[in-house]
Amino acid sequence: MKFVGAIVFLLIIPHLLRAEVPEVTYSVETQNTMMVFSGKPDGKFLFQYYGAKPGDVSQIEKSGIGARMEAYPTFGIECREEKTLQVTHADGNMSVDLYLNSVETTKIDDNISLTKVMLFDNKYPFLVNLYYKAYYKEDVIEAWTEISHQENGPVTLYKFASAYLPVRSFDPWITHFHGNWADEFNMIEEKLDWGLKTIKNREGIRTTQTDNPSIMLSLDGKPLEDQGDLIAGTLAWTGNYKISMDVSQKNRVNLIAGINEDASQRILEKGDVFQTPAFILTFSNAGKGKASRNIQRWARNYAIIDGHKERAVLLNSWEGVYFDITEEKMFGMIDDIASLGGELFVMDDGWFGNKYPRIDDQTSLGDWNVNLQKLPNGLAPLIKRANEKGIRFGIWLEPEMVNKKSELFEKHPDWVIHQSNRETVLGRGGSQMTLDMSNPKVQDYVYNTIHNLLVLNPGIAYIKWDANHYISNMGSVTLPAGKQSHLYIDYHLGLQKTLQRLRESHPNIVIQACASGGGRVSYGYLKYFHEFWTSDNTDALSRLYMQWGTTHFFPAINMASHVSASPNHQSGRMIPLKFRFDVAMTGRLGMEMQPKDLTAEESDFSKKGIETYKSIRPVIQFGDQFRLVSPYDKCGVASLMYVSEKKDRALFFAYNLDENLTYRNPAIKLKGLDATKNYRLVEINKDKHSGGFAADNKVFTGEFLMNAGIQVNMREAYRSIVIELSDVD
Repeated sequence: MKFVGAIVFLLIIPHLLRAEVPEVTYSVETQNTMMVFSGKPDGKFLFQYYGAKPGDVSQIEKSGIGARMEAYPTFGIECREEKTLQVTHADGNMSVDLYLNSVETTKIDDNISLTKVMLFDNKYPFLVNLYYKAYYKEDVIEAWTEISHQENGPVTLYKFASAYLPVRSFDPWITHFHGNWADEFNMIEEKLDWGLKTIKNREGIRTTQTDNPSIMLSLDGKPLEDQGDLIAGTLAWTGNYKISMDVSQKNRVNLIAGINEDASQRILEKGDVFQTPAFILTFSNAGKGKASRNIQRWARNYAIIDGHKERAVLLNSWEGVYFDITEEKMFGMIDDIASLGGELFVMDDGWFGNKYPRIDDQTSLGDWNVNLQKLPNGLAPLIKRANEKGIRFGIWLEPEMVNKKSELFEKHPDWVIHQSNRETVLGRGGSQMTLDMSNPKVQDYVYNTIHNLLVLNPGIAYIKWDANHYISNMGSVTLPAGKQSHLYIDYHLGLQKTLQRLRESHPNIVIQACASGGGRVSYGYLKYFHEFWTSDNTDALSRLYMQWGTTHFFPAINMASHVSASPNHQSGRMIPLKFRFDVAMTGRLGMEMQPKDLTAEESDFSKKGIETYKSIRPVIQFGDQFRLVSPYDKCGVASLMYVSEKKDRALFFAYNLDENLTYRNPAIKLKGLDATKNYRLVEINKDKHSGGFAADNKVFTGEFLMNAGIQVNMREAYRSIVIELSDVD
């Protein structure tokens, strides 16, 4: 999203000077889908259809399936239903009436095209440009909007959606994702009845912890994994969001997505341009699974950093030592993860602060100097030790936050988001506050803090970027009194500007997005961050459910998943080490524990598990994912698999979630294989309880495995199995 200076207003040719022309059909196409519009100059620009390619698009209207709704409906003349745009003009008028000026489509490369639709108000010098960026092979379309004006005075935007889709549905259902701290991204599926369903967030920073700006709209009944028509959409924005589904009595769902406009009205001066974030769309006529793979493939190719570069196996220090960081303990953890075959060690919270030592969560944020009592020789010996052991070194930061008890707050109390005449609400530890990222001085401070740390310590390869507070005490000394409502958006424009500077200065640094766990799981962040911390809850059973939901929109390569101790520190649940590894292997594998506490047997299994993961990592991180048996089906089993692009390798995972006393043991049908290939099945990542897989080391056709399936024997709770399939042709 951008906010830029003056533009040259395009003179709108009056209606009387145009020759009368017939209505034209416009389409935005991908390999298997099409979005269809119609319109003519000085007429209304209408949305007609989004779905599988219909063949002859001229038949859409006469068939009766076309929506014929304004592609960007506005408030003020027609006031019913939900609208995409609501403004107050400089003269106080509250209406917008948009007409088509022109449509331009540009081919960016062999796979990407960009369609720009230019709309104008016939009474005011007010412009709206709609953009549709199509990724042909991935069947994905990005939609966003630009709004500008040349009125003699400010115009206030009260609604400014990114995208609008009025789609026909006689039995609409929605898949969305809800949660809380340590319980993020739980999948919810429900029927949409008449009325308005809205998913939104107003925390300002940890915006995906309770809900996520991602939905799947099933058009023909309850959503299924491999059947049915559905539209999947996710908003690529770092701040507050709002996705509304207005179900009318005309068998239509009006889907509107964009920034949450609550307390965020935008005042545009003459010549300003306001660009909304992109809403990412895909259509599937083969259920949720195909939609997920479309978006995951698009993400790896276009939306994330280093989407085709392997992610490292790491150890994070947090659950191993918490704040109790010392040089000796860090040396020990570096040595331990290196001996297990890991590739990266990350020192978490607790390493900084001298005037106010960071011994708990109540002090020191903002004082990013090494605590010399804990680490008397600084970071250099730790980086050197890691390099000597053949691994890389990473570090934890929370650069957007400050504690009341800190040198930074003592020097710059005005840098905090606050209201001058009210007491500031404090966050984590009863002391945490949020820095005002709309302030250019704060942006420079955050950038320089990290830039200088990396320059002075060139061996740092990874940053865990945390954010444990939200926006409270809505107020900014940077913004003028009349534009305080800009803070929610300007905070993120400032954050994005800072992150872009860092990416340009340090393109090779790997950064994880963390916000009290899974508070920053969105494509808005993945432009700048390599991965996200899925949840502070590392319990393997809990993670299985949360990661299942996450896979509906995000590829495994972005999903940090760590093996932790037993009993687990959050749930207290005791789960076998193999099960913990087998769950973590379906994302970016890491460890979150004190390795020296492992028994010799556990240490040996962990070493072999990491070695196994590294051998199958390309299939997990770059392959197509297929969900087979959902844990949400409550049948006691969960299963999923990954298949390489060439379909020559695949990984099958199955988990027993509870005691299988009745020994229900159905065959599980595999997906995504080449029916004509022969595959050898080999059980991998085995422990002392493994065995009994009847098909181990046997060869089957892809056709048989997909049509008949395989049977796995797991009677005890928390047993799991991993099977590697290799093409033997």
